[in-house]
Amino acid sequence: MQKVRIGLVGYGNAAQFHMRAWRQVDRAEVVAVCGRAGDRAAAFAEQYGIPRSFATMGEMLAGLEVDAVDLVVPNHLHASLAIEAAHAGKHVICEKHLTGYFGEPDTPEDEPIGKTVPKRDMLAKVKGQCDEIRAAVAKAGVKFCYAENWVYAPAFVKLRRLADAADGTILRMKAEESHSGSPSIYAKQWRTAGGGSIVLKGSHPVGAALQLKQWEGQKKLGRPIRPTSVTCEVGNLTFIESLSREEKHYIKMDWKDVEDWGALVLRFDDGSVAEIAAGDTTLGGVHNYLEAYLSNARLRANINPNNACVAYAPEDHIFGDEYISEKIETKGGWSFPSPEEDWNQGYPQELRDFAEAIAENRDPISGFMLARDVALVLYGAYVSAEEGNRFDLTAILD
Repeated sequence: MQKVRIGLVGYGNAAQFHMRAWRQVDRAEVVAVCGRAGDRAAAFAEQYGIPRSFATMGEMLAGLEVDAVDLVVPNHLHASLAIEAAHAGKHVICEKHLTGYFGEPDTPEDEPIGKTVPKRDMLAKVKGQCDEIRAAVAKAGVKFCYAENWVYAPAFVKLRRLADAADGTILRMKAEESHSGSPSIYAKQWRTAGGGSIVLKGSHPVGAALQLKQWEGQKKLGRPIRPTSVTCEVGNLTFIESLSREEKHYIKMDWKDVEDWGALVLRFDDGSVAEIAAGDTTLGGVHNYLEAYLSNARLRANINPNNACVAYAPEDHIFGDEYISEKIETKGGWSFPSPEEDWNQGYPQELRDFAEAIAENRDPISGFMLARDVALVLYGAYVSAEEGNRFDLTAILD
């Protein structure tokens, strides 16, 4: 069996969990890694036994044969690298979210664009980037694989199978991703993050809700059920004065020009709705779930946390260096250790699907439609929040 040759672009945190996942995919082989700091790329290659390393994607594509690139780089690089890879005839695997607004070429690094640039202008730029990527992928005839792991998480997959078996109508969905805040300084400024909680956290539950309605539509109507409007509110809860006066902060502070909380309501063309929350102000580790209310059933997928394993320790030092779960503040008290976190979150499953889609010349489960819809819904939500009204999505989701 010939393996799909993968060129990894990036060597940061996302590259770490992608590499752990790629090792579980028999159909693929990571043959090279690249990144702007060549020495760090070389160190990453040595750490994971990757044969070659390069400083740029261009050098990598010129230096050896790869079938697909896996973009695990900061969000502001997704669009340009996806287009470059497509022009080179390579299949594209892209981490969430597809793209966003990060300022103009002459925008100063410290410009608070989240407060100064109208969100409609941002949305127009994002739509233009999405259209460029779509055109490049279509012209090259390559696959675009959108790495939305929620779609592949076992709890969500089981929810989908139960919904299919019930064959009822999905009337309403409720979903959330939240935790105590990203430790990255880049996440706190629009110029480097492309938004706050709505995009960095909300992209997951939005993507899962959109995918679930796509599946339902294909089954019952022969076409995807698409979102038609979004209504959104955002806030900076960490700016509350009484919080700033507290002596110790357990949640991340110092957000610049991005929101640390947001909630949105999506309406779909069949009349159903989805309620999505996202925040960087929730203690107790990562809180990821999706609940579906059907006409004849009620389903809930608990991605994080779940009670497959439960632990208690009277003091936080007792479990030593043993990993508990992502972004938990303490190991003391009751906790929910994750037995196999990468698997529970769907990372090996999504990459296996991508490798098989490329090898078998079929569409991946999570593809470009989902990637584009998520990006445009998120920025439509920002327009709604800024202008204080429901935003019509039908004109931009062609």
